[in-house]
Amino acid sequence: MADISFWKERVKQYRHIGWCYPCTYGFDQALRMKVVEKLIGQFSAETNALLDFGCGTGDFSWALKDKFQELVLYDPCAEVLENRKLRGRTAAGMALCGNIVFTYSIGNFATLRCVEQIRNDVCYHHANVKIIASAGGFSYGQLGMSHHATEDIAMMRALPNMRVYVPADPEEAIACLDHAAQTDGPCYIRLARRGEPVLYSKIKEINATRIQPVITGGIAALLACGPILKKVLNAAQILKANHTVVSVYSVPCVKPIDRDAVCEIAGEYSLIVTIEEHEIAGGLGGTVAEIVSELPGLHASVYRLGLRDEYTGEVGSYDYLCGYYGLSGEKIARTVSDMLGKMFDEGCHNRSE
Repeated sequence: MADISFWKERVKQYRHIGWCYPCTYGFDQALRMKVVEKLIGQFSAETNALLDFGCGTGDFSWALKDKFQELVLYDPCAEVLENRKLRGRTAAGMALCGNIVFTYSIGNFATLRCVEQIRNDVCYHHANVKIIASAGGFSYGQLGMSHHATEDIAMMRALPNMRVYVPADPEEAIACLDHAAQTDGPCYIRLARRGEPVLYSKIKEINATRIQPVITGGIAALLACGPILKKVLNAAQILKANHTVVSVYSVPCVKPIDRDAVCEIAGEYSLIVTIEEHEIAGGLGGTVAEIVSELPGLHASVYRLGLRDEYTGEVGSYDYLCGYYGLSGEKIARTVSDMLGKMFDEGCHNRSE
């Protein structure tokens, strides 16, 4: 989601970056090879930074070694990253040697398949490893539940020392990557894969740790993390056409979440709806509900939109899955409208008593 100029500038700034590139698969292998070649070529030709690069020999590391033998400072043996359970250990080892290490794979493979190693080797030792996962949520819609990353936020959020970023668009992604690179310790950055557009205009440089107001002045607050924000903005338009104005907020950092902003929103609105391509337990909705439930006095009710203790057994396009699981713009708008109607009815009933 960030172009080559972003990475060049970061390498210039941080000087010493380790990149641990796990196995990739299938149709996009050739494309990823071109991307890696471009990254190494740009790093080496246009910066003076020291580049450490590792990749799984299961797909194309020998080609990289042959082509960039003089430039690549680190290349693991064939058995290491081909075994995904050792990915976390390899990354932790590189980090404990003084590197900033970025690992990358698609959502579930970067997290669930090696969660024990992330827990024991990365998080426990506070290793400076940044786990980047593409294809979060329903991005790999046609490949089924094995490729639908819908529990990863909860998994990573539960690990002590781990930060969790879920950017909604390319500008938020750059802010999250930048903040993660400057932050000492483990970070998880969950990206999408579909060439997402910029979703809203930013008045100033984004602080990735802060909740971002997108639309304000409504009667309810919609909080979203990740590219599902596009569906939420569509829902806000539908509601506005029906004379209901809602506020929309983007949450690029789920852990540690912007607690002050959550408390302020809970005091300002009577209804908060969280929306995510994820289980409602442990993700954004769980985080917000935990905070609001501990607030004293009157505060907003929280309704969580997402998967409800279920696997994504359906297969189809991203838009189809969003619709099927109640996360299309139309269905989000309908849910918000229903919730507001119930609250209005209950308020009228209580006043009549």
